[in-house]
Order: sequence, then C-alpha cells, then structure tokens
Amino acid sequence: MAASDEGYQHIEHGFEPVFDQRSRVLVLGSFPSVLSRANAFYYGNPQNRFWRVMATCLGMPVPPNEGNLLASGEPATLDASIAAKRAMLLNGGVALWDVVESCDIKGSSDASIRNVVPAHIERITDAASIEVVVCNGGTAGRLYKRYLQDRTGLSAIVLPSTSPANAAWRLERLVERWSGAADWQAFSI
Repeated sequence: MAASDEGYQHIEHGFEPVFDQRSRVLVLGSFPSVLSRANAFYYGNPQNRFWRVMATCLGMPVPPNEGNLLASGEPATLDASIAAKRAMLLNGGVALWDVVESCDIKGSSDASIRNVVPAHIERITDAASIEVVVCNGGTAGRLYKRYLQDRTGLSAIVLPSTSPANAAWRLERLVERWSGAADWQAFSI
C-alpha cells in the first residue's frame, strides 16, 4: 500500500434512504460518519446538530437520540430513536440520503473522500416528486453537482454543514440559515 493510501478504507454506505411518495424535499449529506455507520442511520453523532435543525425547520419536537428519556421516562432505544427521526422526516415531506454510495475514506473525513460511486438517486426521484434539493455542507454540494445534478435536473441549495466539525456555525445561526433556505413547513404532510 502506498503511503498516500494509509488509513483509507473502501466503505459501502450500508443503510437505506428515508423517503416515500409524499417526499418533496431531498436533503443530501456526503457520506455517513463512523458513528452513523455503526448505528446504521443518519447523523449518529449526538454532537451533530442535524436533528435539532430539522426539527426547528419543520416545527416539530426534536426526536430523541438513543438513551434520551422518552415521555414515558424510559430511555430511548436505538430503534425507537431511528423510528422517531424517520417519522419526523416523512411527516415533514423530507427525504434523506447521501450523495455517495461507496468510496475510499479515512474515518469520517469528508476531505478524504475519493473513488466515489454516487448514489442511485433515481430510487427517490422516480418514486417522489422532489421539488427542492438541499445539500448539508459544501462537500455534499460539490459531489451532488459533479455526480447527481444532471440526473435530477435540479440545482441544489447548499447549506452550512450541521457537523460538529463546522464549529464556526453555532446552532442558532445554523437554524436561521437552514430555516430561511426553504418554506419547510409547506412540504409537511
């Protein structure tokens, strides 16, 4: 292995997109983080602000992370957390996936992504009347434009990443920018 290949792994995405025929907004990340891959669901790092931002945009309660207390006082299981997050998105008319189906990557580093195999975006666009594409961060935006924009025929709104690595953007500022990018609640079911 060449020195430049050190630390790289070829990784398959590993879990399904979230969408149904009522989805009108497609939110795309770049590729799942190590924690998301371990949980087999999107934005698995509790420090990622995605779920808080989306809940505010959609005017819904923030879904629990694994271990958070539910209304019953019981801690949420991973399955219950995923179900609540999935329900929030679908009730908000939001589809969620990543631009990359597989790639070579070092850990969770978007900057290290190479040898991209793009997602089969038609799985969503053939099933739902997507009106708006939103990319979570610049890497997702660049990869979308390079690999998927011609296939969807839709330009993307590229928003600041909700990743904890994007420390320059505080939660309040992210919410303001994401909320102003689309009339999210107009797509709610």
